[in-house]
Amino acid sequence: MASSNFVDYVKVFCRSGKGGGGSVHFYRGRAIPFGGPDGGNGARGGHVIIRGNSQLWTLLHLKYTKHIYAQDGGSGKGANQTGAEGQDYYIDVPLGTVVRDAETGLVDLEITKHGEEKILMAGGRGGKGNTHFKSATMQAPKFSQPGEDAIEGWKIIELKILADVALVGFPNAGKSTLLSVVSEAKPEIADYPFTTLTPNLGMVAYREKRSFIMADIPGIIEGAHEGRGLGLRFLRHIERNSVLLFMVPVDSEDIKKDFNILLNELKMYNPELLDKPRLLAITKCDLVEEDALKKLARKLPKLPHIFISAHTNKNILKLKDLIWETINQPEENQ
Repeated sequence: MASSNFVDYVKVFCRSGKGGGGSVHFYRGRAIPFGGPDGGNGARGGHVIIRGNSQLWTLLHLKYTKHIYAQDGGSGKGANQTGAEGQDYYIDVPLGTVVRDAETGLVDLEITKHGEEKILMAGGRGGKGNTHFKSATMQAPKFSQPGEDAIEGWKIIELKILADVALVGFPNAGKSTLLSVVSEAKPEIADYPFTTLTPNLGMVAYREKRSFIMADIPGIIEGAHEGRGLGLRFLRHIERNSVLLFMVPVDSEDIKKDFNILLNELKMYNPELLDKPRLLAITKCDLVEEDALKKLARKLPKLPHIFISAHTNKNILKLKDLIWETINQPEENQ
């Protein structure tokens, strides 16, 4: 997925359809010059509907769509004819999409399943025709009900990637290299900070034809929750992952300190992230002797950890086992 084609944030102006007005009409026939009321009802306006589509991975198709209008409902007609319903406007989005009000910031809805449909803005209801108001005391009402107004406003559509495990680490921690080794994903890999500028997804094959989805989240730095580095742009993608795999290279000056910085960035961004199961992978372990790794293990944070090397495939299968067990363990044990 080219970085220029990855769009995870758009702002659009949406308007539902206005309801059609009721008709004021009286029956006229050859032998009936002054018939009773027969004005039909107006129809509802079109809804603006958000629909999940598992074939989409980005909001690129909405990048240049700034205004979205559903169709207005048709007005009622004589002979008690109801107007035509306004056509709904469907916005297809990737799974994991959240829609927020641009003014209040409040979440309107979220989409997590393929084919899931939720009404973002309901079309206005159609008005009643004058037939509806006929009564014993009002034989010929000369009025009808107007249709309801449309709903409109600016909305923010955000993508939060859905995956089983998210790779969390500083730039050059080896996240992209690991993803390229365990899956068919081909992220850009180079020896300089912020090589990864967009989240990458990979399907990881596991034992007995099972699999899980791994997401490589662009590198976090200290102060990311305040917008430093790539900042808030990608932190939100961590929110929808089941397990957090922290990655710190073995040549770090202080692995425990680096882990705590990463953990604090997640806490400052969203404290609920700390409720997710956490694992720690010490990467690039082909650079260090086994004896040194044993000594290092005593200084690591108190959480499940593993020493790996994507270059030599050291403990890669054991890492998959650890991730699979963590993903599938009962919630009460997490």
